[in-house]
Amino acid sequence: MAHRGMKFGIFLAPFHRVGDNPNLAIRRDIEMLEWLDYLGYDEAWIGEHHSAGWETIASPELIIAAAAERTKRIMLGSGVTSLPYHHPFLVAQRFVQLDHMTRGRAMLGCGPGALISDAYMMGIDPTTQRRRMDESLDAIMALLACDKPVTMKTDWFELKEARLHLAPYSDPHFPIAVASTMTPAAPIAAGKHGVGILSLGAGLPGGPEAIAGQWKIAEESAAKHGKTMDRRNWRLVVNVHVAEDDDLALRQVSHGERMETVTYFEDALGRPPGRSEDPLREGVKSGSTLVGSPDLVARGIERLVGLSQGGFGGLLFRAHDWADREQTWRSYELFARYVMPRFQGSLATVNASHEWAKDNRKTVFSPNVEALRKAYTDAGREVPKEFHVRASGARDADMPKG
Repeated sequence: MAHRGMKFGIFLAPFHRVGDNPNLAIRRDIEMLEWLDYLGYDEAWIGEHHSAGWETIASPELIIAAAAERTKRIMLGSGVTSLPYHHPFLVAQRFVQLDHMTRGRAMLGCGPGALISDAYMMGIDPTTQRRRMDESLDAIMALLACDKPVTMKTDWFELKEARLHLAPYSDPHFPIAVASTMTPAAPIAAGKHGVGILSLGAGLPGGPEAIAGQWKIAEESAAKHGKTMDRRNWRLVVNVHVAEDDDLALRQVSHGERMETVTYFEDALGRPPGRSEDPLREGVKSGSTLVGSPDLVARGIERLVGLSQGGFGGLLFRAHDWADREQTWRSYELFARYVMPRFQGSLATVNASHEWAKDNRKTVFSPNVEALRKAYTDAGREVPKEFHVRASGARDADMPKG
């Protein structure tokens, strides 16, 4: 890919087990965003959900606003705003305001709505949600263009000569991405407008092998509508946990993952389509779940890059509570220290400098031995007996002790 490096971040639905103090969970989420900002993560996408007890953030905009005041550089987006739940004029207005409040650090993630129970309580027919998302995104993109009033009428919203009273802070507007699982609807919508994709399906069974096809659908849709797709705006969402070694990483997450699978995906959601009976082990085996040492996780990302048939712009952790707080935060730190640099181009010069020093040790560093010896003789001091000089060059072990 023709850019300096891959971006890294999290997709914070969030997933907090029933029984966890929800007030503390929200505060912990914001603290975690501060930690990720400190570690140099590029972005965080915060979800919108209204039922089922686990994904307890109802308004990603509120979390974004709070986190923006506590962070310096991390980009903050909705992961995702369920467009059929909102009038598109209000979505556009809120995110333009966030774009100003964050001075260009806001992002809009779009989706049809993931929880059927949310749609049920609002009286929305699930079969209409993808169509409504597409219609809403049409309206939002027209509004953000700020070139003419927008008049549009559907069976669920209407715009009458609508225009934004604030233009976006970002030029031409804040980043926008569409969430995609396995169906072609999201890639088609993303291609229609030339916006990014959040590939949640990459973390599902069979997902890694399907990502190249999903991107191809987006490119075909973009070509049809006179747009272009940029792989730098394509993020994959997978489960990640890093520890010092593979076995330790698995031990740290096995209990929490099993609790999440049984009490949420099975008991509450009835195991949605594509959800495995044993997602941890199957995911680790297939490469859709990256749990292990930094080396194992880095190899997993390299495999995903290969399967994408051209690369992608970012990788997002699906944030979870599989491990305890300390282990989870340590995982983010280990990933930032030992995995991120491999894909950001920041190690090339460091490694080259180290190799140069090794290869040229004899010719470059050995004259320093004579300089040290001369410093003793010029001062009229006897060279210590333990000061040994090897013909092949000097090393730390050859230097005088004390």
